[in-house]
Amino acid sequence: MPVVSDFGMSAFVRQTKAQDLTVVSDPLDFRRGVHLESGTAAGMADKVFHDRRTLAASATEDLDLAGTLLDVYGSAITFAKIKGLFIGAASANANNVVVGNATANAWSTLLGATGTITLRPGATVGVMAGATDATAYAVTAGTADLLKVANSAAGSAVTYDIVIIGTSA
Repeated sequence: MPVVSDFGMSAFVRQTKAQDLTVVSDPLDFRRGVHLESGTAAGMADKVFHDRRTLAASATEDLDLAGTLLDVYGSAITFAKIKGLFIGAASANANNVVVGNATANAWSTLLGATGTITLRPGATVGVMAGATDATAYAVTAGTADLLKVANSAAGSAVTYDIVIIGTSA
């Protein structure tokens, strides 16, 4: 099944400052994007996982990037490299969603073995490897392939959306 991907991030900010006779404007238009054709080399991806997931109060889960995630067709996905990762915490969450720091076999090429990112309610994080990057964020099956996602506290469940784009080789 061919996979063609376009993903990106952008920020448009306009600052203004009133002067005596004019208003000075500083528009910032920051955009980064990646287009990937189907395949496993630089500028390519062949695997996609996406899901909306819910964790009970204080719960955690380890997403196995090499073998137990299922694609939209029900086939197991084994990522060798991650080219894009996007995670968004639901705005209705009362608790935070914490990503990273799996107890064992942590996928460490992005955050290190113990690093985490905390997503407050409504927050989103995205990471993209460049289109010319042949290495991307490596996954090592069995030793460095678990992406931990945790509910930061007791009391209520959290919901998050996740999209992972990568290659099988």
